[in-house]
Amino acid sequence: MRRQAVNQSLENNSMESALEALATSIARWTTECGRLETEISSLALARLDAPTEPISHMYEPSICLVAQGAKRVLLGGDTYVYDVRHFLITSVDLPTVVQVTKASREKPCLSLLLKLDRREISQLMVDSHLPPPHAQQSSRGMATGEVTLPLLSAFQRLIDLLAEPKDIPILAPIIQREILYRLLVGDQGTRLRQIASAGSQSQQVARAIDWLKSNFTRPLRIDDLASQVNMSPSTFHHHFRTLTAMSPLQYQKWLRLNEARRLMLTENTDAATAAFNVGYESPSQFSREYSRLFGAPPLRDITNLRQIAPIARA
Repeated sequence: MRRQAVNQSLENNSMESALEALATSIARWTTECGRLETEISSLALARLDAPTEPISHMYEPSICLVAQGAKRVLLGGDTYVYDVRHFLITSVDLPTVVQVTKASREKPCLSLLLKLDRREISQLMVDSHLPPPHAQQSSRGMATGEVTLPLLSAFQRLIDLLAEPKDIPILAPIIQREILYRLLVGDQGTRLRQIASAGSQSQQVARAIDWLKSNFTRPLRIDDLASQVNMSPSTFHHHFRTLTAMSPLQYQKWLRLNEARRLMLTENTDAATAAFNVGYESPSQFSREYSRLFGAPPLRDITNLRQIAPIARA
């Protein structure tokens, strides 16, 4: 019993040291608040010196890890909190509301995001004799998992490559493959295996999501989209909602409204033109749905956004 307690203490100390080292490395590269796209194309780092208000954000297939601080993500009616002991994993593109809950100037929220490629996951599953996956408690496309020392070590080595750009083309893919392996055999491995398995219902929904992202301005016919991914309309609707916590129409609406918001904020497009450009025929319907999602009519919302500093994402 005493030996077990000693081993647990040593493991905790090792984790604390690894997290401190990772936070130092992220802070080195993120000298200013915001998100930094790195020389490793799938890796982004972020720093924020204060808690944020909830903001709309699309989480892409990725693993997000916090070396210091904490974040909260709302997906439909579900809440996910990730911090130094828990990572966030997302297997498909999911519209969420995200908020940094723990950050200060003395101890900023320091985080990383590594994009996940379904083809790379599939290839690793084919090439490797993976052990059986852990049981999965939920079919959502988002979950939190326990941060482990091997995972922290792999991310540390990946970030260390930023100081040696000439090594990135050779070594970064090797380390990313290790990270994928550790995710596939970890407590959230089943989620990734399902989304990368050809013919699985999760993979079929993922294909539908890819289509929606590319065609969100077009009219949506559920029967046609279900047929396109080889599912019956009722089965498609059920599994889409199970994976994303929303219906296909709600998903399309989120894409449309957020693109309209971007057009108004960054390209000075007026509300009526933005509504038309993203597929709305009725300006009044656009205004109602915009207010419901963002809490204010388009003009007031954009005015408020221009008065506050940009908020770092993910």
